[in-house]
Amino acid sequence: MSTVQWMISTAPEIFLLLAIAIGTILGRLKVRGFSIGTTACILIVAVLIGQLGSFSFPPVLRGILFSLFVFTIGYRSGPEFFASLSIRTLAQVVLSLVIGATGLVLVLIFAHLFKLDTGTAAGLTAGALTQSSVIGTASGALAQLGLAPEVLKQQEANIAAGYAVTYVLGYILTLLFVPFVAPRLMRVDLKAEAKKLEAELAGGIPAKTDNLSYRKFQARAYRVSAAAGRTVEAIEAGIGGRTVVERIVRRGADIGPHRDVVLENGDDIVLTGPTAAIVAAKTVIGAEIDPDQLLRNLPGNVIDVLVESRKLHGHSIRDVAEIVGDNARGVFLRALTRMGREVPLGPDTRVYVGDVMTLVGSTANIARATPQVGSALNTSDRTDIAFLAAGIAVGLLAGLASFKVGGVALTLGGGGGALIAGLVCGWLRSRKPTMGAMPPAAQQTLSDIGLGGFIAAIGLGNGLAAWSAIQAHGVLLVGMGVVVTLVPLTVGTIVAFYVLRMNPVVTCGALAGAMTVDAAVTGACDVAESKTPVLGVAVPYAVGNVVLTVLGPIVVAATYSG
Repeated sequence: MSTVQWMISTAPEIFLLLAIAIGTILGRLKVRGFSIGTTACILIVAVLIGQLGSFSFPPVLRGILFSLFVFTIGYRSGPEFFASLSIRTLAQVVLSLVIGATGLVLVLIFAHLFKLDTGTAAGLTAGALTQSSVIGTASGALAQLGLAPEVLKQQEANIAAGYAVTYVLGYILTLLFVPFVAPRLMRVDLKAEAKKLEAELAGGIPAKTDNLSYRKFQARAYRVSAAAGRTVEAIEAGIGGRTVVERIVRRGADIGPHRDVVLENGDDIVLTGPTAAIVAAKTVIGAEIDPDQLLRNLPGNVIDVLVESRKLHGHSIRDVAEIVGDNARGVFLRALTRMGREVPLGPDTRVYVGDVMTLVGSTANIARATPQVGSALNTSDRTDIAFLAAGIAVGLLAGLASFKVGGVALTLGGGGGALIAGLVCGWLRSRKPTMGAMPPAAQQTLSDIGLGGFIAAIGLGNGLAAWSAIQAHGVLLVGMGVVVTLVPLTVGTIVAFYVLRMNPVVTCGALAGAMTVDAAVTGACDVAESKTPVLGVAVPYAVGNVVLTVLGPIVVAATYSG
């Protein structure tokens, strides 16, 4: 053991990285399709390793790690959060607030009834409401109270203990509640309701498949005979399906395919659009010809575009096409992705800021349409480190501000300040895509390293005390955790369905988003045999990340008695 103790005192960072590595591996393991998740596993592993001795990490390390995590969460959620402040998404915002407020009230009731210390109450909040960032904001608020080092260390250990006991259970209960319990409370058949919603999205026509995505986009070549004497605009309108004449070759020379151009007998044209529309174009235009030569010089493109235009937020795809107008000519939507999950497509499917549209069409048409929607996702983009560092610095500075509630100084702390800074920076990036680049892969890396490192440092540094707290209050925490998880979900379901009149399928997705357990959407999709529950996730997830995170300092202020 002397060697181990020497390593602990000389290079504790070795054990921090080991805790991250082992916890991440364990968090990926699935038993019958279920996994605990990396965050809980990292904390559990860190607490167990913490039994080997006394670990010490400088507060600045934990502060930087947590700031990276919450800033990234804010940056990712910023466009959706600010765009959600509109009448179209008001119901989903209210649902997130109801769940957060109900959870807070329950925690404060339990803290009063069972005389819970501030750290335990904060840990209960973080775990039962499945929001790991509460650990950081609560710890930051405690650090502002001027507590003695040993008292602060015990409070942090109690946060870790409360979180470790309640998070796994809260996560599992949320995964089960969303697809199975919520539909029963609403007295609906989720599968039948999903089919109805799919039909609505398809404009009243039931979908023939589980995926409502538009039919395949194609380009074909024709030689004009029947269409001679008609304008391009008339041909496009006659064929329908948003088909577009992309190219006209007349006696070996290219003619600009403007809408007022009159086609002549013998012209060769390229027609693009959905398969079902253009295969029937032969009778309107003329014989189909070998397209190789015509298509060789017609560059096509498939590109992912991040939706950043506020004017599109909450509108249906049908409306989006009208808003974009002529700039959408020749551009087709092949897929819509929300939080990494494909959304079922139909004319009435709504689009939100933060969604990713996969557009297909000629390079020129794509280039014309993209700025009207947002910005193209370029995986080769580098992170704007200056923007990132400056944003976090401003957030940490803002976190130093405080005001007194009674005898307690209420403050967001560094974590809360970094979250707000992330929200603003993410919004600024959506307004001006040339600044503050942070590709999705970089966002995920910073988030994983930041949260994993912070959680590991908390577990290692407070392992001995946390284990004692778990042994002393484990059973009580389990009981309270069940209540703090299930009651907000139950209240949220009732309010969403019976008061706000939200669609039951969308409600299931919104519940998962408000609890920031987006994995619960997968269960709802499986039960519904449809991807429609994804439609309700984005806005509640963005709002929930903010609402639940700021509960940390609120719980500290409400439960600390000096």
